[in-house]
Amino acid sequence: MTKQTKKTVFVLDGGGTGFKYSAVRDYKELMKPFTVPASGNSLEEILNKLIAGFEKVNEMCKCPPDAISFCFPGPADYENGIIGDLENLPHFRGGVALKAMLEEIFHVPVFINNDGDLFTYGEAISGFLPYVNNQLEKNNNPKRYRNLLGVTMGTGFGGGIVINGKLLLGDNSASGEINRMRNLIHPESSVEDSVSIRAIKRVYAREADINSENCPEPHIIYKIALGESQGNQDAAIKAWDELARAAADAIANATTLVDGLVVIGGGLSGAYPLFLDKLVKYMNQSFMDKQGKLVDRMEIKAYNLENEESLKAFLQKTGGLIKVPFSETKVWYDPGKKTGVGISQMGTSSAVAIGAYAYAVQQLQAIAK
Repeated sequence: MTKQTKKTVFVLDGGGTGFKYSAVRDYKELMKPFTVPASGNSLEEILNKLIAGFEKVNEMCKCPPDAISFCFPGPADYENGIIGDLENLPHFRGGVALKAMLEEIFHVPVFINNDGDLFTYGEAISGFLPYVNNQLEKNNNPKRYRNLLGVTMGTGFGGGIVINGKLLLGDNSASGEINRMRNLIHPESSVEDSVSIRAIKRVYAREADINSENCPEPHIIYKIALGESQGNQDAAIKAWDELARAAADAIANATTLVDGLVVIGGGLSGAYPLFLDKLVKYMNQSFMDKQGKLVDRMEIKAYNLENEESLKAFLQKTGGLIKVPFSETKVWYDPGKKTGVGISQMGTSSAVAIGAYAYAVQQLQAIAK
């Protein structure tokens, strides 16, 4: 999956607040990424900023691109490169043909995808997935993982799925949209209302009984929870606990279908020392059926790979040889079913950049056939 290629791809991690640019060749970033604000008074102003960013990459990189590949928020028709009505970029309402516009300007193929998809693809190629498999190999454990569920926690709650090394795109550019799952805590709402920056601030303000306008940002709420900053510690702990419970339910549902590892990225992922143990614990909680019997939440058990003791248990070789009936032959059998949950190995933006590059190379190879 990481076959060497001399293709140069300009990449962008696009969001509602900023556009982060870079360039990649042979699965390595060629330059230090830079960010420009995404705000503007008109669609024309925002698009000119977006174009100017790629022109700056061209100047800094000093090599022409073979393609442009980047993530952009949805809803969108990613295959055709048309961006729809965006909550954080209201000037895009009605649909904007970004792919066709950039292809006319830069005269190279342009590919656009979802940030959760490209993040997951990057972590599958050069980040979390090979990291875990390398750890298993070092511990003489024959188990290897091929599937990965990636989720990003930040302005929103995004997701992506890689199955056996291939990015799952879906038929409507809507695969991995974990944000649309039902909210365990507020069933009338989507899970994103409890797994996002606005959620952390809303719960803290509610529990601390303060005006939302006076609410600190999540990184401060994280420090308050740890006792490192002034504020309502109980309210801060409650805010991160609600995120863990809501996210755990959605991730457990998705993991039940994907049956692979889980990697978490995004701006809120840095607070994992506070919420990841709880999230994995909630993933492993049992159901109670109508006969009063406890039923495992998932058929597989989740392990926190950022916790040293949990990681050791996950990596431990289990199972043994069993005899083939009517034969002296023995085969290996491991009845234990495990998944590991951990934090981005590359950093979210770098994973997106590598994912965008790999996706572009894949598409260029398909075009050349």
